[in-house]
Amino acid sequence: MAATMSFTRRKTITVPVGALRLGSEAPIAVQSMTNTDTADVAGTVAQVAALVRAGSELVRVTVNSAEAAAAVPLIRDQLAAAGIEVPLIGDFHFNGHKLLREYPACAEALAKYRINPGNVGRGAKRDTQFAEMIEIACRQQKPVRIGVNWGSLDPELLARLMDENSKLDVPATAQSVMREAIVRSALESAQLAEDVGLPHERIILSAKVSGVQDLISVYRNLASRCDLPLHLGLTEAGMGSKGIVASTAGIGVLLAEGIGDTIRVSLTPEPGGDRTQEVIVAQEILQTMGLRAFLPMVVACPGCGRTTSTYFQELAQRIQSHIRHRMPQWRARHVGVEQMTVAVMGCVVNGPGESRHASLGISLPGTGERPVAPVYEDGEKTVTLKGERIAEEFQDLIERYIERKYPLREQA
Repeated sequence: MAATMSFTRRKTITVPVGALRLGSEAPIAVQSMTNTDTADVAGTVAQVAALVRAGSELVRVTVNSAEAAAAVPLIRDQLAAAGIEVPLIGDFHFNGHKLLREYPACAEALAKYRINPGNVGRGAKRDTQFAEMIEIACRQQKPVRIGVNWGSLDPELLARLMDENSKLDVPATAQSVMREAIVRSALESAQLAEDVGLPHERIILSAKVSGVQDLISVYRNLASRCDLPLHLGLTEAGMGSKGIVASTAGIGVLLAEGIGDTIRVSLTPEPGGDRTQEVIVAQEILQTMGLRAFLPMVVACPGCGRTTSTYFQELAQRIQSHIRHRMPQWRARHVGVEQMTVAVMGCVVNGPGESRHASLGISLPGTGERPVAPVYEDGEKTVTLKGERIAEEFQDLIERYIERKYPLREQA
């Protein structure tokens, strides 16, 4: 079952970021961010590599000190030496103008700069320091994401809008003014960047908030007022299921409306947790909505009183892990494997039907059913498995199906 574009994308300009192209003419890209100390070259290289292996197409790193800025070219070179070509984005706050000026090798090594207009300086310094960063981006021919965050919104802009609102006959709510301030900050900063000399086609915008309804409202407004690519994501989405659900709800609504050109799911990892989870969730949002395909989808029933055995759950988990482990090799060898669907079902109620709908499906016996597991390939029953080696035999069937079904990729 192929994953296809289900929604009409909002038309935007196309912005080059390294070898990638961002905008409505390009696939929606998955972005992530490291949480290592960027000055730790080995640790940062290892985490970037893990994020890229998981499927991240852009990786952002914090550049907050002289040591971090000096490390960026080393990180880029070590990644290249390992055959990992991914656009690195520098995340700058407070001292970005100074770091970009004093470490030109850092400015050159990065594929894109992320600038938060609320954190570039106060008062008269704000425009000067913002302009200095933009001038460096112009000289280096780098794109810039102007990333507004409601936690660091320009207080002078917000105060001005609040004052203007208070003088209206029917003032808007404080929340509405805050939302408008976020949008205005992004648009005015983009215009200032262009006034300094940054080409329109090198600007990306984001407007991060932590509330789902705020996110939807802000991005709808922003999308209606510019043609720039937009990076989507909640800021401080949270941990575990809360962060996943909140990000999916907000990002999913906007994607369904054709809004969004890159996404990041900003999950707080559990202590010692795997940073790559945010990449997997972002991919699954796009794939579940039919916007992109990254790896074969595994469909599995939730279980009920008919499935008192946990065998089908264990098999579904095993097949999912096998697919993730094997996908890099499959993708390198075959064309179109990511379009495959695999069904692992636990009883005869929906098992045979779901299995027929999948590229490859197995219907395991439920409670009291005959201990046999029919297998379906492209809607046709092909074999019945039984015994102690059902899992191994089904994995072998997947491997043979891929070899037979998907053409070999032409080697360069």
